[in-house]
Parts: sequence; C-alpha cells; structure tokens
Amino acid sequence: MPPDNAANDPDARHDGWQTIARFLPYLWPKDNAGLRWRISIAVVLIVFAKATTLALPFFYKRAVDSMSLEGQQPLLVLTFAFVLAYALGRLTAVIFDNLRTIVFERVAQDATRHLAEDVFSRLHRLSLRFHLARRTGEVTKVVERGTKSIDIMLFFLLFNLAPTAFELIAVAVIFYFHFGIGLVLATGVAVVTYAFVTRWITEWRAALREKMNRLDNTAMSRAVDSLLNYETVKYFGAEAREQERYAQATRAYADAAVTSENSLGFLNMSQALIVNLLMAGAMGYTVWGWSQGKMTVGDLVFVNTYLTQLFRPLDMLGTVYRTIRQGLIDMAAMFKLMDTEIEVKDAPGAPALIVKHPSVAFDNVVFGYDPDRTILHGLTFEVPAGHHVAIVGPSGAGKSTIARLLFRFYDPQSGRILIDGQDIAMVTQASLRAHLGIVPQDSVLFNESIGYNIGYGIPWGREQATQADLEAAARAAALMPLIERLPQGFDTEVGERGLKLSGGEKQRVAIARTIVKDPPILLLDEATSALDTRTEQEVLATLHKASENRTSLSIAHRLSTVTDADSILVLQDGRLEEQGSHSDLLRKDGLYAAMWARQAQETEELDEAAQ
Repeated sequence: MPPDNAANDPDARHDGWQTIARFLPYLWPKDNAGLRWRISIAVVLIVFAKATTLALPFFYKRAVDSMSLEGQQPLLVLTFAFVLAYALGRLTAVIFDNLRTIVFERVAQDATRHLAEDVFSRLHRLSLRFHLARRTGEVTKVVERGTKSIDIMLFFLLFNLAPTAFELIAVAVIFYFHFGIGLVLATGVAVVTYAFVTRWITEWRAALREKMNRLDNTAMSRAVDSLLNYETVKYFGAEAREQERYAQATRAYADAAVTSENSLGFLNMSQALIVNLLMAGAMGYTVWGWSQGKMTVGDLVFVNTYLTQLFRPLDMLGTVYRTIRQGLIDMAAMFKLMDTEIEVKDAPGAPALIVKHPSVAFDNVVFGYDPDRTILHGLTFEVPAGHHVAIVGPSGAGKSTIARLLFRFYDPQSGRILIDGQDIAMVTQASLRAHLGIVPQDSVLFNESIGYNIGYGIPWGREQATQADLEAAARAAALMPLIERLPQGFDTEVGERGLKLSGGEKQRVAIARTIVKDPPILLLDEATSALDTRTEQEVLATLHKASENRTSLSIAHRLSTVTDADSILVLQDGRLEEQGSHSDLLRKDGLYAAMWARQAQETEELDEAAQ
C-alpha cells in the first residue's frame, strides 16, 4: 500500500521493505557528502574485518598441523609465526570493528536526529482534531519507540546481518575446496532450517509483542491522563480508582510479557538443537576423515573454528530477526503518524496575509466537527477595523468554534472567513497566525520561566525579546508588581502548565505574551470566566488597555464583561440571533435581554448568600 494511503487504513502494516525504503533517504542523505563518505568507509572496514576473521582458521590449522609433526624442531619458529599471525589477526579484526563503529556513529545519530525532527514537525502540522482524538502519552511513546529502534536496527542490519551473509558465502566456498560439496550442503540445510524456524517462531512472537505495545500504550496513557488530572483525582478522592485502572493495565501487560518471554525460551531451544546437530555432524565427519588418513588434526580445528565463527552471529539470528522485526514495527507506527493526513493545508502558492485594515468577516460560514452535527449554520458577521466586538450566547452556541476557525485549526465546510478582505484559506497559515493574538480561557504555560513564557509571543525568526521588551509587556499586563516580589524575578519557574501561578497571574502572563507579539487583531476567548470577581475586574482593566488601537473580538460568558463593546453578537444554535450595542439589545427585549436578566438575578442571589 502506498504511503499516501497509509493513514486511511487503520489495519495497514508497514513493517517490511516499504519501511526500510522510507528510512533509506535518512541513512544516505543526498545533501550530505560527508555522511555518505562515512558510510562508504564503514563498509570498507566491515569487509576488512570480515576478511581478517576468515583468515584466522588458516593460521590456527597451520599451527596445529606443525605441532603434530614429531621431531620437526625447525618447524617451531614457523609454528610461533602462525600463532603470532593468529593473535595479530584477532587484534586487527577488533580494531577494524571499533573503527567502523567510530566512523558510523555520526551517520546513525544524524539519521535518528533528522527522522525525529521530521516526526516532531509533522505532529505540529497535524490538525487539532488529530491531537484531540489521540492521547499525548500514546503519541510520545510511539515516537520514542520508533526513534530508539533506528540505532539498534542499523547496527544489526549493517554490522551483523550483512557481514554474516558475506561470511556464510565465503565459508561455503572454503568448505567446498577443502572438504567437498557434502559439508557445504549440510551447512546450507542447517542454516536454511535455522532461518525458517527462527522466522516462524518470531512471527508468532511479533504478534505477542504488538499486543504488549498496545497494553503498554494503555498503561502509559492512563498514567499520563491521571497525573495531568491530579487535582481532579484529589477533589473526588479517587486515588484508589486511578490505582486500580492503572493496575489493570499493568497486570495485562505483565501477563503478555510472561507469554512473550516464555516463547523466547522455546525459540532458543529450537535454535540450539539445529546448531548443535550441525556442529556434531561436521566435526564427526572431520574425525572420520582423520581416521581414514584423509584429514589432519588441523582440519578438525579448521572446521571447528569456522563453524564457531559462523555460529556466533547465527546464534544471534533470532535476536537479530526479532530486533529488526520489532524495529520495523516501531518505525512503521512512527511513519504511520507521519502519513496521517494533514487536514488544514496551505493552498499551493498561497501568498502571505497582508493586513492594512484589520477587519474580520465571517461570510455564510457552515461548520461542524462531525459531518452529522453542524455547529455553525451560515454564520455571517463583520468586525470593522479598530472596533471591539463581543460574541455571547448560551453554551453550545458555537462561540469558541469561531476562535478555532479564525486561527484555521479547522476549515469550514462552506463559506469564507476574511481578514482585511482576504480569504484566510487562500493565505499561508503562518502569516495568518502572525497577525492574530489570543488570550484563552485556560492559559497553559510552558514549564519554563516567566520571562520565557512572555517572550514566547515573539514570532519565530524575529529577534528575541529584549529585557526591555519583557518589562514593558509585563508592565502593560499589570504583572510587574508580582515579578518584583519574586526573588528570581523573570527567571521564576512557573511549573508544569503554569500551576505555580494563580489563575489571574497566568492570565496576565498570557496577556503580556500577546502584547509582546503585538498583533493587529486580538481574540479574547472567555479570558476571565475562570476568575473570581475581583481578579476578573483587574484582568479586564488590563485587557481593555491591551485592546487599545487593535481590532478585538471577545468571546464571553459573563455579559457584564462586554457591556462596553462597540457591538455585541448574540449566537443561538450556531446562528446570529441578535446584534447591536448593549443598550440596543436590552431595548429589543430578546435573547440578550433574557440572558442579562438571568445573570443579574444569579449575581444578586450570590451577593445575598454571601452576606
């Protein structure tokens, strides 16, 4: 199946030659002659090492034959020469092997690095739909296993399997000229039988391994999910429940692992039986030839040494096959991630968005996350340049969907979204997002310093934010009083997802990050809905200041936060129900007025309860 269709077939397997072909460009990069030279030198060193190894039994045989000749003292020097040559040969083979590793290591690391970078880049290009549907722990596990398998696979393919095949052919030729076709055929039958049995059992073990991977993914995803929701677990006293869910996954994994390891014992015994039968037969044949006067004692050593050298890598054939097989499976899973269709793409030759008058318009936009569930039904509205427009409505009306469509996390099924008269589907996504800033409801921060999180607003490729930029943005976001109280100031770590900061502090960091970006269009997606009343008022004042001289679009749940908007859009079931200023909408006595009255009553009841 071609790679382009891989993502469309969830049961497709890519763990064969197709996967190797996908990886070869990373191993033999066209744009890096230095790495290609390293590969060529490594291959030459492999040949030298194997040629040296193949010469060793000749020296061994000559030394033993010289020692078996009684009364031939002049041969002592020659015997010592053979022994010395044997020792030097072993040393030389080790030197060649290690030089090969030294030369090739840069190739392996660069191939792994480039592939990992490509996967990481691809994951960021995939749609929000993909990331909402996949567990983060599962995705990271797939990438981790795929990249780790590369180095091991390269070692076994280039430094074990290929040299072993070369050695097998060479030994067959040597045996033919020294002992005839019989020993060659016996060795060939044993090797073929060994390979067949190994492959048959390993295929069975591969299915067990895939089951282990699935169970491992389940255990990892449950652990990550539980730890990310640490506070929720504590709120509901659900530690025992989470422990049991995780324990179920780990027990299932342990049972599968036991079955897999037991199957390994069966494989090892089968391999040992074939190897030792051949060893016994070959040496028995040599002893018989010696008894007939056709062979020397050195021939026994000669055969034994060659078979030992040959079986040493063959003994690892099961491990090699399993490792390569599993490596291909792990790499295939990673390539399958890379083959996942990119839902939102730039149009061919798309120009950059140029904004002179930052207006925003939705033109008869129809959208649904699923084909059978439409969220927006022909939504049309306009935000003039420099105006502050608010979007309100009941839960599920499609307010947050507007933000996702504006950033092109999704494309509408029909209709257009325009910025300064330009269809955002026809411009590059990078230029679109460079002109948009957002303060989301849940401002998730990187587990870095406050300064890093504020400076993150600088678009990639521009000069990094200076200390003066950070201070100006923090001051504009009313964040400086907090930073000045902290011993480490801007270098203070905010913790994972910013959990070391309060909700209001996180929102101010998000505001400062957007101020550093300095976008012409600002989107406020329920930026204060999770805050208490006092903090909300403080953050609102900061947001109003940050919105000056920009086109701003506020998605709000609390109507009291948007009463000063130039225009308020009221959504109901994905349709524009009402539009106008706060006072105009109250006079209409429609949906907005009903929502205002209901929220006013709830606020009054809360105030009375607090007294």
